[in-house]
Amino acid sequence: MAEETNVMQKAYDMVVYLIPVLEKYPRTHKFLIADRIENKAIDTLELLTTAYYSQREKKIPILEKANLNLEHMRFLIRLSHDFRCISTDRYEVISKKINELGSIAGGWLKSLK
Repeated sequence: MAEETNVMQKAYDMVVYLIPVLEKYPRTHKFLIADRIENKAIDTLELLTTAYYSQREKKIPILEKANLNLEHMRFLIRLSHDFRCISTDRYEVISKKINELGSIAGGWLKSLK
């Protein structure tokens, strides 16, 4: 139970960190890349919350979708770095948050299978 609440808190912390960073994207990338990252991050938070309150058999597809969102975010963050929308330091922090969240969610998923 602690792992599930921990993953939701980590997802929340990631969203809180990401949104101010995304607001600073240049206009050329704000409405494509930044909006997608923001939507994926908030969707992931919603999916993890839904999984927490769902019955055991319904959790697996929800967590798989959350993991897929995290994978999409990894590529979008990498694109952001390559387009110089974020610094290397921010890239490392965000990547670490996504990877940590993915590890916890993946462990939760494995425990259900």
